[in-house]
Amino acid sequence: MATPAQTDNAQITGQVLFYSNPEPLNSETHAKIGLRRLDKPFAFAAKSHVVPLTVTEFPVAGISYPIIFAGEKYQPLAVMGINQEDNLFIQDDGAFVVGAYIPAYIRRYPFVLANDSQNQQLVVCIDRGASMLGELPDLAFFDAKGQPTEYTQGCIQFCNDFEAEARRTESFSNLLQELGLFETRKAHFTPMNADGSAGEPQQIAEYYAVSEDKLRALPDAKIKELFENGALAQIYAHLNSLLGWDRLIALAIARQQAQPAPANLN
Repeated sequence: MATPAQTDNAQITGQVLFYSNPEPLNSETHAKIGLRRLDKPFAFAAKSHVVPLTVTEFPVAGISYPIIFAGEKYQPLAVMGINQEDNLFIQDDGAFVVGAYIPAYIRRYPFVLANDSQNQQLVVCIDRGASMLGELPDLAFFDAKGQPTEYTQGCIQFCNDFEAEARRTESFSNLLQELGLFETRKAHFTPMNADGSAGEPQQIAEYYAVSEDKLRALPDAKIKELFENGALAQIYAHLNSLLGWDRLIALAIARQQAQPAPANLN
């Protein structure tokens, strides 16, 4: 289980989405800072059109977003936009669209676990560049004795739980790969021309998904095993979520139409 760094000598490695300036959480360095409550705190994720998911999030996340797999490790992702740097579920003021599921990857911010290359362990970090951090906080990180507050302890536990779910998710993706269930798919969008006619179809995504044909071809014993360990339910949550591509495209069109027309300078 990860805990705050005992000194500020921890050397963290790697880069993590959203985190511009991660620092190991330390009772000396961060004694006077903490979290300031913001009503609309999600601007940090506004330019990420995909966000990592854990497998336990599939059933609820799939109601809001298509869930795809990507990369060499078949990382599950919630697709939150069809264009780079355009998250359709985060408004310009940092508010999250009402009713949409907020992935745990976003909810843990500004906390994260990172590798301490010097001590070969995971340490709790915060993004020092986060807009919601500062002095005179609503929720302090440490008390007067230099001990983590109840709020900080809860955030650390959330990060530890997330890390455990991430390992479980990795095992789930490895299982699907070992069973040969992945296939490559493409998502397309047909724009409308100014005269109301259909334009040329455009590819907006290429990704991995579970093949229903390959799934049905598995031996009955393997299907039963997937059912009993819960993997089958997660697979179908993923497959059902792909019906959300049309809804996502409709959201993108609605946002584009809401943009003010450029001024005519002629």
